[in-house]
Amino acid sequence: MNPPLLMDGLGFASVFSAGLLAGEEVAIRYGVRAPVASLVDRDHIQMRQALIRRLRVLVPIVFTSAILSGAAVTALGSAGPAFALRCAGLAALIVFISITLKGTVPINQAALTWDPAAPPQNWRRLVRRWERLDTARTWAALAAFNLFLAALLTPRT
Repeated sequence: MNPPLLMDGLGFASVFSAGLLAGEEVAIRYGVRAPVASLVDRDHIQMRQALIRRLRVLVPIVFTSAILSGAAVTALGSAGPAFALRCAGLAALIVFISITLKGTVPINQAALTWDPAAPPQNWRRLVRRWERLDTARTWAALAAFNLFLAALLTPRT
């Protein structure tokens, strides 16, 4: 495989995986969150716990693919506008994972221990905090996707 084909493949992989990450984040933020919030407390907590169990497997796989392919295409690419866009895309992914590890993961871990029949008194406050953090994560994922896409569409010099 010659270098342009390698770069095209890695560029595609970075856009594809960042797009998957942004898509699942948008679906949770703008599609799932409101219906879950409208459930009675017990059902809300049970649904939240089920989503956490499923997404704590899916999201790390998609994120890892995005960060690895993004890092590879950035490291192997030449300097110029596409390189700057890829660096910004990687920075957005670092923001995403920082918010995840320092913010949403601890709340998710706590949520998995909640008894749906007798949740802790502060559970709604924690959910509101999680929602604010998740909004920031969503926009970081969208930024990464758009930056990697812009880099892929930037003409080679």
